[in-house]
Amino acid sequence: MAINVETLTAGEPGRPARPLVVSRARTRRRILLDRLSSRLVVLGGIVIIASILAILFVIAAEVYPLFKTPTAALVGTYRPVAPGAAPAPGDSVGVDEYREVAYAIAGTVELYALKGERSLPAVPAPALGGATVTTVASVGKGLYVLGTSEGRVIPLGVRFDVTFKDGRRTVTPQVEFGEPVVFDPERKRAILRLTGAPAGGGPLTIAQVGPTDLLVQTVIEKKALIGPSRKEESVLRLPVQVDGEITALRLDGRGEDLFIGTSRGQIVRYDLREPESPKRAEVADVAGRPGVPVTALGFLIGDRTLVVGDGAGGVSSWQVIPPPTGGAPRLMRVYVFQGHRGPVVAVTASQRDKGFATADASGQIHVHYGTSGHTLLSLGAAAGPALRTVVFAPKSDGLLAADASGALTQWRVDNPHPEVTLRTVFGKAWYEGYGAPAYVWQSTGGTDDFEAKLSLTPLVYGTLKGTFYALLFAVPLALFAAVYVSEFMHPNVKAYVKPVVEIMAALPSVVLGFLAGLWLAPMVERIVPGLFVMPLVVPLCILASLVVWRAVPRAVRRRFRPGMELAFLVPIVLVGAWLAFLLGGLVEQALLGGSYRGWLLSALGLTYDQRNSLVVGIAMGFAVIPIIFTIAEDSLANVPQHLRAGSLALGATRWQTAIRIVLPTASPGIFSAIMIGFGRAVGETMIVLMATGNTPVMDWSIFNGFRALSANIAVELPEAPEGGTLFRVLFLAAFLLFCLTFAVNTLAELVRLKLRRKFRYL
Repeated sequence: MAINVETLTAGEPGRPARPLVVSRARTRRRILLDRLSSRLVVLGGIVIIASILAILFVIAAEVYPLFKTPTAALVGTYRPVAPGAAPAPGDSVGVDEYREVAYAIAGTVELYALKGERSLPAVPAPALGGATVTTVASVGKGLYVLGTSEGRVIPLGVRFDVTFKDGRRTVTPQVEFGEPVVFDPERKRAILRLTGAPAGGGPLTIAQVGPTDLLVQTVIEKKALIGPSRKEESVLRLPVQVDGEITALRLDGRGEDLFIGTSRGQIVRYDLREPESPKRAEVADVAGRPGVPVTALGFLIGDRTLVVGDGAGGVSSWQVIPPPTGGAPRLMRVYVFQGHRGPVVAVTASQRDKGFATADASGQIHVHYGTSGHTLLSLGAAAGPALRTVVFAPKSDGLLAADASGALTQWRVDNPHPEVTLRTVFGKAWYEGYGAPAYVWQSTGGTDDFEAKLSLTPLVYGTLKGTFYALLFAVPLALFAAVYVSEFMHPNVKAYVKPVVEIMAALPSVVLGFLAGLWLAPMVERIVPGLFVMPLVVPLCILASLVVWRAVPRAVRRRFRPGMELAFLVPIVLVGAWLAFLLGGLVEQALLGGSYRGWLLSALGLTYDQRNSLVVGIAMGFAVIPIIFTIAEDSLANVPQHLRAGSLALGATRWQTAIRIVLPTASPGIFSAIMIGFGRAVGETMIVLMATGNTPVMDWSIFNGFRALSANIAVELPEAPEGGTLFRVLFLAAFLLFCLTFAVNTLAELVRLKLRRKFRYL
């Protein structure tokens, strides 16, 4: 016969024992529920961990393409229709943006069908007679000038018309030659090299007609109020004083600076801001080895960075910038890139970013990036005729190289994020217009040739800076408040104070950021001296009130219960703050010349921004205090009472007991509270976004703003093109934020466990 119940007896003194009946079925149900609950808790933990790992995986998947190695695939080789149609030296090759039609400029414009089987006829240059094209230079998008052996210059324009019919795209090249311009009236000297630019007042063209002789042609267009505009052309002879011969020419797109490469490895820079009176600005040694000639010059997009190739295969980039010691701008070397086996014959720049390619006669091609100083790709053409020139496709997704026989070789290039390297993301990079390498975040600009500056270091710096000032404000207040509430405050008062502080944590951060940006920042600006005087004045007021309290007769003091000091301290603190603000104004008038902002700038070199780290420290500290206070107070309250009783029984005061017994025992929980507050401050977004000014500067001054990782993601992610470099760099910032909080929490847990083992026997 089964027994379903157990009968026990229990009783109290003075009362008869009564039976306690416990059902075994009920016990089994409770055990089953306990097991199910424990498994649900474990399952929930696993789901949370899996979700976090899934988020990490998504972030890592978006970041991974940033660091993929660029690749290039050979597409094919294309022969000209007319045998022996070798492109002229210089910028003599181009291609449309879809890489369907290419052209090479020689005595004729040879057209190549890169896709399909259609045949495109060559377009001859008019009025050549018995002359030949000796050099070609690009003076704009699709605009060229051709130099001839008779001293003439022929303008050329190439454009592509794109039409769509029946769902098919057709690219049709349009070649237009302009009227020849006679540079050498006697037609005895050939044009050796050309360069030009569509300058502001009119086109500017420079031709080399001798070893050291240049001719500068300026065209000034004057518009009349009535009738057609009028052009005034003038040709100026410019004898260049160089050591050796001229071997390369390049004029920037603004027509301001002319760079002349020489056979002795020098660059001579001429100032052409006044074309009628060119001025020799400077001479710089640029070759990798002394005496090696400069063989190729080219500008990156924007015409701020000059690329130099020399006869020994060296490749370097240069900028005209003021030296760090001050003075007139001069040519300074920025980076040295991977070199070639032979002399560099061509330099071509990407039309979309700061990338460029260089080539030597043997067919070796290198793809570099100007901002990072890295060589990204190395290509090699098949053995054959010497390489003449190389060009980037308009979308930077292809390369075309032309050899001396007129054959074109095409590569498809996969390099979607050339801006990103470890140097550009975490290290110092030398940006255009900067006097030295720097950490800079500036993701967007107002022009197509803008150089993206994607250093995350200022953002990490700003994140740590904001966290530091927030914790500097929050940790002392929260911990002192927790100790006072736990150890000294009357329980009746504590029952109101602790819930009020905990409710503070429920305030939305967007509300705190709104108040900090629109109300707190202007108010703090008016009382800054008083804020710095307050830590001295308020403690003095509290000490003075203590002295007064000690002077009160004991019979009067006994009427107030211990732990009710808060009712007296709050008015005293408010009076102390008022006195501090009053004294701050007096200090400003007497010692700071009447303006603390002027004194900061003149005496310390610091500027005061209205939205700064001081405002963020107060506002974000206000958001962090409830978390630190609640966890720290719970840790202090959970210290066993027998430890307090033993300390007090041995003669220790309540203060000694709190400092030497309770605090060490609760130190693991207190440390956890500080680390959780740290994580809260690191991940804060809205307060930082609305109260800092979002300036990505690296300065520990409390009067300057900053930009944090979280705020930067919130600001820029909505406008970042999906899959673009900025989009993925923002995911990299999120990945860094994740890793930072993970590392801090892991370290905090290790320290907490160590403290727990150390103080568990107290």
